[in-house]
Amino acid sequence: MLPVTHSAPAAPGPPDSDPSCLLARLISIDSVNPDLVPGGAGERVIADVCGEWLAARGFEVHSLEKRPGRPSLVAIARGTGGGRSLMLNGHLDTVSLADCDGDPLDPQIRDGKMYGRGTFDMKGGIAAMMVAAVRATAHGPLRGDVILACVADEEYGSSGTEEVLESFTADAAIVTEPSHLEVTLAHKGFVWFDVEIEGRAAHGSRPELGIDAIAKAGHFLVALEELGQCLAQGPAHPLLGVGTVHASVIHGGEEPSTYPAHCRITLERRTVPGESAERVERELVDVLDRLATTVPDFRYRLTRGLHREPFEADPRTPVVRTLARHAEKALGHPPVVRAEPFWTDCALLARAGIPCLLFGVDGAGAHAATEYVDLASLDRLTDILTATIADFCS
Repeated sequence: MLPVTHSAPAAPGPPDSDPSCLLARLISIDSVNPDLVPGGAGERVIADVCGEWLAARGFEVHSLEKRPGRPSLVAIARGTGGGRSLMLNGHLDTVSLADCDGDPLDPQIRDGKMYGRGTFDMKGGIAAMMVAAVRATAHGPLRGDVILACVADEEYGSSGTEEVLESFTADAAIVTEPSHLEVTLAHKGFVWFDVEIEGRAAHGSRPELGIDAIAKAGHFLVALEELGQCLAQGPAHPLLGVGTVHASVIHGGEEPSTYPAHCRITLERRTVPGESAERVERELVDVLDRLATTVPDFRYRLTRGLHREPFEADPRTPVVRTLARHAEKALGHPPVVRAEPFWTDCALLARAGIPCLLFGVDGAGAHAATEYVDLASLDRLTDILTATIADFCS
């Protein structure tokens, strides 16, 4: 166990706050991910604020900072023993503040919505899970531990959740990414690859000496489009559909009068449950090897980059059943069950053996110029999480 950086007070702390008030405070803090925006503020200030808020309410708070300047925190309300532990996970970092409508750090409320960077993605989820944990433990400890993981870097490399999972675990987890109050049980993964097409440099006046790497790369781009069409016609996951592939970046050539010796294509393959990075790599090697045997002078190198697994939850697990039951009570109808095309830290938690799901606020504008959270959904999310924590950990 890591050292405690904030000690729990001997007497109970101040009463819990309204989630919208806490959210407004969090929105006013710049926490732009510096891996996305050079010079971004990072998570230090917001992590300190969350840690102080939770310590004042009796939580045992641990600070983790393997990467200097990129802290995550884990706050625990210890149980009396014999109950199940539940982790609530949310990320503190945001994307850029540039090109936002209005001041992205000045939360504004209009027509039941709060506007500002991170209201939807995902400081609303952070505020809800913090207030819910306080409310669920307000009348004394539950039998199981309640664990809040407020993590760094989800918007880029998810180093925060990876670091948390090196030292902490739980019987189940809820990631409070925005989901429109719908129960999210699956999402896609992705694999990045670089394909280096090799040519031969020569002066433009000596075509017999040169091999045009860009022209050769054109054959691969056509084949990649055909692969995408094949994937679209293949077996579909019941919630996520099919995997996809696209070329995202291309670099090649030096000057107008020279045959290019190299052309590098970066591509992304979005995966669904059942598709592994190894399978995808074999898929691409088959395409490239076929070109090497049919296109004269076609030579390549394939390099695998970042890989994140897809995620799929078992709807029969206790945490899914418990949250769905309390969501139905609060909403007045069974919650919609859905999947997301984007990747989240759910996949890391599942890989660590922690059953989990994603459930969060309603709103819009993730990564967009205008971002907002529906405040009624923020209150409802807080209520659902409070009931779920109290039930699951009792």
